[in-house]
Amino acid sequence: MTNKEKAKKVVKELIKRYGAEIPLYLHYHKNKPYEFLFAVMMSAQCTDKRVNEVTKDLFKKYNTLQSFANVKQKVLEIDIHSVGFYHNKAKSIINCAKTLITDHKGKIPNDFDELVKLPGVGRKTASVVISRLYGIPAMAVDTHVARISKILFRLNTKNVREIEEFLKETVEKKYWELWNTHIIALGREICIARRPKCELCPLYKYCKEY
Repeated sequence: MTNKEKAKKVVKELIKRYGAEIPLYLHYHKNKPYEFLFAVMMSAQCTDKRVNEVTKDLFKKYNTLQSFANVKQKVLEIDIHSVGFYHNKAKSIINCAKTLITDHKGKIPNDFDELVKLPGVGRKTASVVISRLYGIPAMAVDTHVARISKILFRLNTKNVREIEEFLKETVEKKYWELWNTHIIALGREICIARRPKCELCPLYKYCKEY
């Protein structure tokens, strides 16, 4: 079986278990897409549940992009303290808000290369944002996606960029976003790093660890 054939079978099993819809884990107001960008930035090394708890009040307190650009870093650090790495995240959010206003007229760029130029926005964040907001296929590789994809395809690399490029070549483009969301779901529910529930995994047939 080729890697592409395996990827198709894996996608089929993931859809069978989690459905064909792309879940939205992070909450934001649809008319304020910058909120989604900031939520994704805060979700790094933090649970979506915690981010949603924080943004519930945060997006009420700062209800415009300009208000994020104007807030003092020390104040925002207090507001987002519980998401972890709050110093760097607060700094990035404020600088990102300023850049969006000055360089993009307050709009989120729909170009990947422009997104990754924004303060605090890496490839994973840019991929999630451009997929969700604009429906542009992108392969977001977080810790779950990297770890489980390495197991499934016997990848001998720790380089996230290499894993991303491999998946882009292997998984059908129309399933790139689904691969991210559904593999994350699998990693949280079943393929837990230190205590995997292999006997419950729908992908056991394709897993070298089983």
